[in-house]
Amino acid sequence: MQIGMVGLGRMGGNIARRLMKAGHSCVVFDVAADARAALEKDGAQAAASLAALVDRLEGNSRAVWVMLPAGRITEDAIGELGGLLAAGDIVIDGGNSFYKDDIRRARALAEKKIHYVDCGTSGGVWGLERGYCMMIGGPKQAVDHLDPIFRALAPGLGSISRTPGRGADDPRAEQGYIHAGPSGAGHFVKMIHNGIEYGLMQAYAEGFDILRNKNASSLPEGERFDLNIADIAEVWRRGSVVSSWLLDLSAAALAQDPALEQFSGFVQDSGEGRWTIEAAIEEAVPAEVLSSALYARFRSRQEHTFGEKMLSAMRLGFGGHIEGGHVEGGAATAPTLPLRGHPGA
Repeated sequence: MQIGMVGLGRMGGNIARRLMKAGHSCVVFDVAADARAALEKDGAQAAASLAALVDRLEGNSRAVWVMLPAGRITEDAIGELGGLLAAGDIVIDGGNSFYKDDIRRARALAEKKIHYVDCGTSGGVWGLERGYCMMIGGPKQAVDHLDPIFRALAPGLGSISRTPGRGADDPRAEQGYIHAGPSGAGHFVKMIHNGIEYGLMQAYAEGFDILRNKNASSLPEGERFDLNIADIAEVWRRGSVVSSWLLDLSAAALAQDPALEQFSGFVQDSGEGRWTIEAAIEEAVPAEVLSSALYARFRSRQEHTFGEKMLSAMRLGFGGHIEGGHVEGGAATAPTLPLRGHPGA
């Protein structure tokens, strides 16, 4: 199947590469010429503009996947594509757009009979090898047409055992992707996923901070423990109920830098956490843990604890996110580790 890919950053480029490895054809565009050249070298057709990309797509139901940062740049790209594509064509937004923007865009494109699909995409910088967990919103006709693309990007069953009692439920879910509902539903599910991610990361960060400070001079001498934090992270990976991909990344970071000296502890939030709390307020659903995790990120920009360095290490590990604060000696590097067979964040 042929597809256009707009945005060749950390995830967009690797999504195109994974699709080509599965036998699909990609026409790619990025404002950076070197990014286009790199994908062309890997087998894609490179286009110098959105118009040129659309011209190279063939047949009916042409599909263009937009993988750009949420906000104005995505809005402009989708707006331009709306003027270039024709009835029956499909626009996919695979970034982290706000779900209410998806609903508005879908309505605008529907007036031109262009389908809009929002795809919440998880897998980060590891997706090329591990696959991407996808939460998809949009009209059934368009999502079904794109199924070969989603199936190629998904991780598949991997080594995770099947859930007892699933019965006749949608088999796509255990392959790593779902059609969540109409336009906006995919990004809404991904938004809540990221809100939960904030809470999980904060729990790990606070726990490791408590462990590290058990040797503080303020404690009675007989109650101090000089704990090996890297060893604790490693042992928890094996058979513990708190094992996860985030813990894998934490263990890798601690193995390389036990004091996390390469991190400042400045922790950004990319928007989804805020939107999750807004949704909780709209629905009158209490979300104490997720709210606290978001506020902890705000506070991290004023003072930095070991726990906040732990958060930075996890963000770098799964998403390649570089800290907003300054780190002496240069930027931190992502940990490397043989990780679990299915995305956990």
